[in-house]
Amino acid sequence: MNWGVYEALLTGVNKFSTEFGRLWLSIVFIFRILIYAVTATRVWGDDQKDFDCNTRQPGCANVCYDQYFPISHIRLWALQLIMVTCPSLLVVMHVAYRENRERKRKEQLGEKCDKLYKDIGKKRGGLWWTYLVSLLVKAVIDTAFIYIFSQLYENIFLPSVVKCSLSPCPNIVDCFISRPSEKNIFTVFMIAASAVCVLLNIIEVFYLVGKKCKEAIHGPRQRYLQEKTEAIELTSCCVEEKNKFTTCSGDICHVTNCKTLITDVKTTNSNQNIQSSG
Repeated sequence: MNWGVYEALLTGVNKFSTEFGRLWLSIVFIFRILIYAVTATRVWGDDQKDFDCNTRQPGCANVCYDQYFPISHIRLWALQLIMVTCPSLLVVMHVAYRENRERKRKEQLGEKCDKLYKDIGKKRGGLWWTYLVSLLVKAVIDTAFIYIFSQLYENIFLPSVVKCSLSPCPNIVDCFISRPSEKNIFTVFMIAASAVCVLLNIIEVFYLVGKKCKEAIHGPRQRYLQEKTEAIELTSCCVEEKNKFTTCSGDICHVTNCKTLITDVKTTNSNQNIQSSG
């Protein structure tokens, strides 16, 4: 399996993640994908081949292996890694949607038109909700796979010998699992890494919600003070300059009608409202 696709995907998501999100990406890369691709696949490479039973009855080893390993550990983890990285596509697709809106706006109004978003990758409006949903989905997927793992296998730790009496085995036979100690180490490691990722997702959800609540409490007051300050400045300048407002840059000065300036301020505020809804 080529993991380069998922590496490129997660690298792109890293630009739009918080500190906790970047830590989650690091754990997924180093402690899950890298360990899986480099080491775990080799440990489980001979899983069914070296599952030996002390009988020569045809088919006995196959049915016994299927009983104790309904799905191979390595294939279950591969499915988990694929599914847990897919929600990150939601964030990438939403950012691409914003970029497409900006492009169409420039085509209609020209290159010098006001931008819909100050920062396309900033988590505001719809992108905030998309990012939050992706976190919740990733946490649910990892939790579900940990639960599935506990239900599929009788014990997290593999024994050296298992007993099997399924047909066509002639009687109760002993079957031997290859490298049980080494497999147990990797099993505990992968489950622990999944649990840490779930914990980071939950922490990041609380971080985003807490930050949003803080902005909701203090944001309106800050905007009110800012608008009030702008109104006072415009009123004072119009009175002093007789409905004219002068701005200078170096040796060049521009005189602007106050009505035009107030209209520009209102337009800027409306564009900010558009940004917050995207």
